[in-house]
Amino acid sequence: MRALVRPAQYVALAFYILFLGFPLLWLISASLKSSGELNSLTVSLIPQDFHWENYSEALSRQGLVRSAWNSAIVAVVSTALVVVIALPASYVLARLRGKIRAAGVGWILVSQVFPVILIILPLFLILRTIGLTDSLVGLTLVHTTYTLPFALWMMQGYVSAIPVDLEEAGSMDGASRLTVLRTIVFPLLMPGIVATAMFSFVSSWNEFFFALVLLQSPENYTLPITLKMFIGGEGKVALGPLAAGSVLAAIPSIVFFSIMQKKLTGGLLSGAVKG
Repeated sequence: MRALVRPAQYVALAFYILFLGFPLLWLISASLKSSGELNSLTVSLIPQDFHWENYSEALSRQGLVRSAWNSAIVAVVSTALVVVIALPASYVLARLRGKIRAAGVGWILVSQVFPVILIILPLFLILRTIGLTDSLVGLTLVHTTYTLPFALWMMQGYVSAIPVDLEEAGSMDGASRLTVLRTIVFPLLMPGIVATAMFSFVSSWNEFFFALVLLQSPENYTLPITLKMFIGGEGKVALGPLAAGSVLAAIPSIVFFSIMQKKLTGGLLSGAVKG
């Protein structure tokens, strides 16, 4: 009986991976089909004829490369800002006791209650006042502001998991406060930093609503807004180029996840050794 447990686990894992990856496989399949095959009643995962022109059409239309660059700038800068702000703030939030901590936690929880539609108008008015409505700088600030509360909540959980005794032991050995944070706390926080960066990057990369409201100039469009342009004014959708553009838009996120996953594993191992 035990001999069948391990193969059954691998089979279950294979089906789970296939279940998670099937939407991406179907998207890739659709990106290689002609418009006639996409509109036909016959459903098949493997295209009858590989229509590579969808990718060239997607790259040539609507400034997809430029919008990808805009999305990358906004996502990278907002992720860096979120990590830089959340790292010290989460440490204070986790170690502090009293009314200030209660107020900080309350602010985080309240900020997650309100839907986006309620805060977009005040944000738009503020950005219009300072002249940042149709700019990547304004969108970056909005993404940072909107992502920061949840990032703080994630990071303070990682900080709380680090025993205070480790910091006290470092202080008793003669290390300064800054040395304790740099050599003990921050290495143990590496998995949390990586997880927060992954969450912030993907949230900014996929964000649509803020960009739709704040950006008016085509040269400032991000990828989600550009992909929307593949839908015509009368509801006619260029399915092939849209699928191809979606596949291309997913590649940076996959690459980012692959790189950060190695950092996350390394951080976990480093934390285990140092802990």
